[in-house]
Amino acid sequence: MNVRRSAAVLAAVAVIGAATPAAAAPSPSPSQAFPSALYGGTDPKYDGVWRQSLALLAQDTVGVKSAAKSVQWLARQQCADGSFASYRPDPTTACDAKTLRDTNATSAAVQALTALGGHDDVTGKAVGWLKSVQNKDGGWGYSPGGASDTNSTSVVIGALAAAGEKPGRVEKDGKSPYDALLKLALPCGGDDGGAFAFQPDKKGELAANADATAAGVLGALGQGMVVKPGERAGEKSGAGCAKAGTPEQAAANGAAYLTTALAKDDGHLMSALAGAEPQPDYGNTADAVVALAALGETAQAEKSVRWLEKNSASWAAQSGPAAYAQLILAAHATGTNPRDFGGADLVKQLGATGPAPQTAGKTAGTTKSSEQKEESGSDFFGVWWYVGVCLVAGIGIGFLFTGRKKQQL
Repeated sequence: MNVRRSAAVLAAVAVIGAATPAAAAPSPSPSQAFPSALYGGTDPKYDGVWRQSLALLAQDTVGVKSAAKSVQWLARQQCADGSFASYRPDPTTACDAKTLRDTNATSAAVQALTALGGHDDVTGKAVGWLKSVQNKDGGWGYSPGGASDTNSTSVVIGALAAAGEKPGRVEKDGKSPYDALLKLALPCGGDDGGAFAFQPDKKGELAANADATAAGVLGALGQGMVVKPGERAGEKSGAGCAKAGTPEQAAANGAAYLTTALAKDDGHLMSALAGAEPQPDYGNTADAVVALAALGETAQAEKSVRWLEKNSASWAAQSGPAAYAQLILAAHATGTNPRDFGGADLVKQLGATGPAPQTAGKTAGTTKSSEQKEESGSDFFGVWWYVGVCLVAGIGIGFLFTGRKKQQL
């Protein structure tokens, strides 16, 4: 999502090794003109496809029919081999060896275009490319050939599931994406037991990462970014942590870790950006809400979405379309009305960052009280930092699982 990744979730780790993330996305010069079909007014170099995909997916989730030119722009970003880069300023120019193909952008585009329908040729080629760059451990890195990480593996799982594939059957050398995720899950014991790491460090050790955990929960459940409210009502993870012999148990362990982490700070997560002043992490909190809702952990998810209602307005306004999309998906997952989110109309605010939609749509994800008043019913890794090269907007994650102008990860 617009803000989906913590300091440990560095896309550059998969390409150039560990590094210190940049402080913020570059600001465009006043003379720069970006495509009129694109959502957001900041430089799309590092997140154009990601934020466009999230914006279109969020609009579809609440019944809004996006502008045709915005959908066309996204589909035309695809390379001939099926992959997507973060942004192609001239899609008439063929992708070449210098084009930075991106598993996260590709997977986000698949989820959005599958939801919109009518793009089977595009999504089919994209899924084929994702399968072709799967690592031997069953997972994916941010860039083809990069070491597998929880966020990238999870967002690819979401794309596979959206496209009608069975992720557990997508294997490389006998390993599935779930095998990769289980290797990235911390064992029980200690405060971080049950969490997911982004990647092993240079010594092969795992460090808990909240954003990776939110992505990992969704991935282990075979779930994409959109979680239907109440879909797993009553299927709670249970107390504590148990040995993760299955993806489902790993997801339950991850949810337990997130619940504890959220409860420590009044329902939200804190930024893990090295060297930064401690501050709330709105994007990762939204990712965590979706992850908990996907597992039926509605009590903490609803507490955290209430916190977001009260506190996320300034962050979303500064961060742009992917942030609004994250909040809409978190609202949707908890049955909260995104058109009255702490008094704000997230759907209208998202729409204002891009071309006018074809239809306004119906209110989706209404609260229980709203459902009693309206007949329209209710219908999801953080920041991706590409150090020295790109900053990719999510996560967050999310799955993710992201160029944005960020204050935190």
